[in-house]
Amino acid sequence: MAEEKNAGINSEIEEQMTEEQLTEQRIIRREKLKTLQEIGRNPFVKEKWDVDAYSKDIKDNFEEMEGKPVSVAGRIMANRHMGKASFIDIQDKQGRIQCYVRQDVITPEEYKLFLMYDIGDIIGIKGEIFKTRHGEISIKVKEQELLSKSLQVLPNKFHGLKDQDQRYRQRYVDLIVNPDVSDLFRKRAVIIKEVKRVLEDDYGFLEVDTPILTTIAGGANARPFNTHHNTLDLDMKLRISNELYLKRLIVGGLDRVYEMGKMFRNEGMDRNHNPEYTGMECYMAYGNMESVMEVTEQIVSKAAYKVNGTTKIEYRGKEFDLTPPWKRLDMGQAVAEITGIDFSKIDTDEEARSAAIAHGMDKDEIKDMSRGKILAEMFEAYCEDYPGYLDGPIFVTGHPVEISPLAKRDPEDPRITRRFEAYINGWEIANAFSELNDPIDQHERFKAQQAQLDDGTDEEAHPMDEDFVNALEVGMPPTGGLGIGIDRVIMLITDAQSIRDVILFPTMKPL
Repeated sequence: MAEEKNAGINSEIEEQMTEEQLTEQRIIRREKLKTLQEIGRNPFVKEKWDVDAYSKDIKDNFEEMEGKPVSVAGRIMANRHMGKASFIDIQDKQGRIQCYVRQDVITPEEYKLFLMYDIGDIIGIKGEIFKTRHGEISIKVKEQELLSKSLQVLPNKFHGLKDQDQRYRQRYVDLIVNPDVSDLFRKRAVIIKEVKRVLEDDYGFLEVDTPILTTIAGGANARPFNTHHNTLDLDMKLRISNELYLKRLIVGGLDRVYEMGKMFRNEGMDRNHNPEYTGMECYMAYGNMESVMEVTEQIVSKAAYKVNGTTKIEYRGKEFDLTPPWKRLDMGQAVAEITGIDFSKIDTDEEARSAAIAHGMDKDEIKDMSRGKILAEMFEAYCEDYPGYLDGPIFVTGHPVEISPLAKRDPEDPRITRRFEAYINGWEIANAFSELNDPIDQHERFKAQQAQLDDGTDEEAHPMDEDFVNALEVGMPPTGGLGIGIDRVIMLITDAQSIRDVILFPTMKPL
């Protein structure tokens, strides 16, 4: 019945308008505002409205609330005028509710002003809960007041705000006219809250804050954003990771720490990458790679369950069961199965290059590559060709030392590290180590990476961080460390097509 009723709603939101008509509508709205101001009813003067009820709560508890007074507020999203009575729909943080306005109840003078209100205006209402003859739970308005005048025209009801670029640039409109978007960001808040609950309540982690402005962009292989501190006359960078600071805290005796916050990487943009994104990193003293594997499984599966009521998720038509334990896959074993090349039997860089060339890799591209780099390249190339190979959820282990400068070596094979990457739908969602706590080994790895930076062979390599090495020399206990890309996890749990859909204000090129 409600849908039939709404078929005749005000044309300002129901009909498509030309640009000229929209301009005319904006002029009319400003004229209405001027009239209200001239008679002493300036809507922008009002500072407060006491709200004691919300739309969904009213509907869910109608039997208890019928006939009782309520005070609500929200945005007018639909109206239907019928002479001396009107129906309007207002939208609050929980959804929409219908309100019934009669001239003989609010007075003819107030009703005349009420007829000047437009779709998009924000209104405060006091009234009683009742049910219409069509069975729709509504509010019988006793008092009303305009709290803010909308001078723009909202997108029409049937076509909404569909242009993706405009949706991202005008997220405030997107949230108003697309209820699914508002619901997604409420789910995002629930997911983040559950991630923190699991870390703090289930595992005893302490939330901390570390610097965003740094002099050394360490802790990950990525290109940083550069800036300058005027007072100190100091070149600085936006952090690409908070890893090295968090491990300093482990040295200091804060045995389990985590931080969730913004990371910044000056790199490409696609559906899985935004230059500014939310990451969570946690470090567990006296833990190892397996310890944080369990933490990863629990964080992701419990976050999904909290939002969806199940640990099974569906993403773009594909189903994934996040119930622990997840599968494991050794990188070297995978490459052996895929290519027939057993890297465990290859000892030198030259042997690795020969095997790679025989398999079809370009000899010029790999001429400077080490054994470990070639192994990683082969694995990554295959995964790109066959994305379903890492549908997961799955943990990939056995990463070479050359691509894991902060991870402990595997005692059974020092050429690889105690590291894993977690994948779902072929996306890397987490990266973790048994953390390297040998300061001499760490110093040598930093030196090797610094050399690659200096000669230009790897501009994303780790620069030397002498203070971090000094912290390791003070003594860091065995530690398991984990980093999770929160935005990607939210994409998967909410079935969002792009990372921009789960970031309120994604990075956009100026118009």
